[in-house]
Amino acid sequence: MREGSPVPEARELLRPSGRFALATLATWRVTHLLAEEDGPGDAVIRLRARAGESWVGGLMDCFYCLSVWVAAPFALYASRRRREAPLTWLALSGAACLLEQATRERPASTDEKGAPDGMRMWPEATGVQEQRPGAGREAGAEAGSPAG
Repeated sequence: MREGSPVPEARELLRPSGRFALATLATWRVTHLLAEEDGPGDAVIRLRARAGESWVGGLMDCFYCLSVWVAAPFALYASRRRREAPLTWLALSGAACLLEQATRERPASTDEKGAPDGMRMWPEATGVQEQRPGAGREAGAEAGSPAG
């Protein structure tokens, strides 16, 4: 509590775990607003239009990228000491990403490996088949060709 103030500061009301939980929810909410929503009075849409193809515009298209930057000020709130802030910063971004995954609507269809369509980590690898040791020899032996 501040000297002479009958009302404790918000930072003093919560334990460290409570501050972290509050900062996590705030990080997710602000990031989701900026990356996925129109915003009140379409303010976020207008902001996105002004950002255009700049690095800020690209940042607003990616929840995961944006969460890193949104988490920075919340990390200062959630950290007890300044030296904890970098780790708290990354943890808040990670927690917001986990919340995003948990709340995101799942596509109804999946690819051949069971991953939701459009959710592959590396889309350029979709044509690559998994190779097992000896897979080529087994295929050749089944086709009637002499084994090596």
